[in-house]
Amino acid sequence: MTARIDPQDLRTFGTRVLAALGVPETDGALVADSLVQADLWGHQSHGFLRLPWYAARLRSGAMRAVTDPAVLSDTGPLLLLDGRDGIGQVLADRARALATERARAHGVGVVGVRNSNHFGTAMYFTRRAARDGFVSLLTTNASPAMAPWGGREKVLGTNPWSIAAPAPDGGVVAVDIANTAVARGKIYLAKNRGEAIPENWALTADGAPTTDPAEGVLGVILPMAGHKGYAITFLVDVLSGALTGSAVGTGVHGPYEAEARSGCGHLFLALDPAAFGDPTGYEERVRQLVDEVKGVPLAQGFDEVFVPGEVEDRAEAAALAAGGIELAEGSLAELRELADSTGVPFEALG
Repeated sequence: MTARIDPQDLRTFGTRVLAALGVPETDGALVADSLVQADLWGHQSHGFLRLPWYAARLRSGAMRAVTDPAVLSDTGPLLLLDGRDGIGQVLADRARALATERARAHGVGVVGVRNSNHFGTAMYFTRRAARDGFVSLLTTNASPAMAPWGGREKVLGTNPWSIAAPAPDGGVVAVDIANTAVARGKIYLAKNRGEAIPENWALTADGAPTTDPAEGVLGVILPMAGHKGYAITFLVDVLSGALTGSAVGTGVHGPYEAEARSGCGHLFLALDPAAFGDPTGYEERVRQLVDEVKGVPLAQGFDEVFVPGEVEDRAEAAALAAGGIELAEGSLAELRELADSTGVPFEALG
């Protein structure tokens, strides 16, 4: 790792790079902020590591710089958008805004998105909805990374999903997970750091366990919880892809593929606790749940019990207190190349 970089410097750099590639400033700022936030939360697999990948897709035209979705269906509480190969973060945030708007009116808002792109960290969007008072769920499908249980050829994506909910005193509880043993980006991050990976993360293309991240990228990522992770990722593909009219399975392409249309889809669900008739009681019940899990006796080797999302909050506070974000040298090298190729200087990259 290297010297810490001010998060605002990274946001400005990312926004300017994307603007140089034709992305409107507001959209570029959203994308840059989502990547910075992932780094602050300690999820560098979804942080600025990905900006060069996005740039390559914008240059090839696989992802459109100007995001202009079309409404295909609108029943009131439910909408379906055609993302028309726009930027994933912009489309996911549009889905969030529309879902919460409809939830205010109907108690529930559901927005499907087809023909989108990688949107970074799902929690970035569900936490926004939760801060606005809504319980939210976001799913997406992704390019093949996992073999079906019992197989050795990857046909299913990591297909992550996130749930976030309002918590007492203005807080948020949130989870964001891939259905594999690890997010694929963590294997790329290990590669950039020159680190080995645990044997239970991935198999080689021949189906053998590996600690080499380069082999893991080319091979198969193992599901979390065995057959259960496989089953969940399959159904998330149904929600995100089959239901929305997007690609599924091997038809989805990833952000590191510079020239292939993604074809991925998303589903965003927002629920208004007030529509259930007892918003005060909702907060009291969540407070009880938080107090109970935080108050249990500790197992050996543990210092504290965390509620979902608390680790990310702590990581962000620690990074800001320490002066900013540390990036892997491999990621910095790619960002320096991106700065040179776009003519956007950034002295903090060294």
